[in-house]
Amino acid sequence: MSKLEDQFKINFWGVRGSIACPGAATVRYGGNTPCVEMLVDGHRLIFDAGTGIYVLGQSLLNHLPVRGHLFFSHSHWDHIQGFPFFSPAFMEGNEFDIYGGVIPQGVTIEHRLHDQMAQPNFPVPLQVMGANLRFHTLEYGAKVKLGDVTISTGSLNHPGGAMGYRVSWQDYAVTYITDTEHFSDKLDANVLELADRADVLIYDCTYTDEEYDHPQTSKIGWGHSTWQEGVKIAQAAQVKKLVIFHHDPSHNDEVMDSIGIKSAQVFPQSIVAREGMEILVGESILINC
Repeated sequence: MSKLEDQFKINFWGVRGSIACPGAATVRYGGNTPCVEMLVDGHRLIFDAGTGIYVLGQSLLNHLPVRGHLFFSHSHWDHIQGFPFFSPAFMEGNEFDIYGGVIPQGVTIEHRLHDQMAQPNFPVPLQVMGANLRFHTLEYGAKVKLGDVTISTGSLNHPGGAMGYRVSWQDYAVTYITDTEHFSDKLDANVLELADRADVLIYDCTYTDEEYDHPQTSKIGWGHSTWQEGVKIAQAAQVKKLVIFHHDPSHNDEVMDSIGIKSAQVFPQSIVAREGMEILVGESILINC
């Protein structure tokens, strides 16, 4: 792979879950909430618009005009809160196709983003954005075709619903699965299908098993999974690389170091996501941290 059109590259702009937590304790792994960019066969795909999308937007100002596709897993705050600060969306000449599922109350992603920027939440409305924004509503199981690139979707186990994605091109596949909660008695069939033999699986590993089912501070029913469950999925789906993602805000750099060491002991092809990390998918998987 050499030219942009012949590449499959993943850029991590935000890897934290729940709430942004910048500071000295999170400087190595980052404190911005979810935003992952994939450059695939000349297409720019962006997954979620947490606070990390602000940093992505600043970098894109050097590459105008911008054409991209923005896919939302769901519309909880930590996955949409950066969208009003995504500078390229305010600039004429840029184009973005925006995709998302419908939450149980029948609200589309367009309505959710509109409400986020309505008074009293934000000083200017969505309509101020000068880029050409085209909104698309996806049903679970739908597929989006962008030339030779296919984006498949699936339902995840999360309060209010969430959508997982699998990006396929040539013989390569990358799976983006956040936010989801594992089942106690079986592996999630939807997650396994999306992750099947993927080159890279980006998975919601918010908690450890000990935190998840702690008798006094249980996180059961909160809609997130653990790194131990991520390893089980990676092994069962025969993925080449597991990326531990959506870090709990209470997990500082030392905690993430520990999780990285423990996960690699069980599944050597695992890595903890960091802001600024780049993965080049190809005949071999190259990682730049």
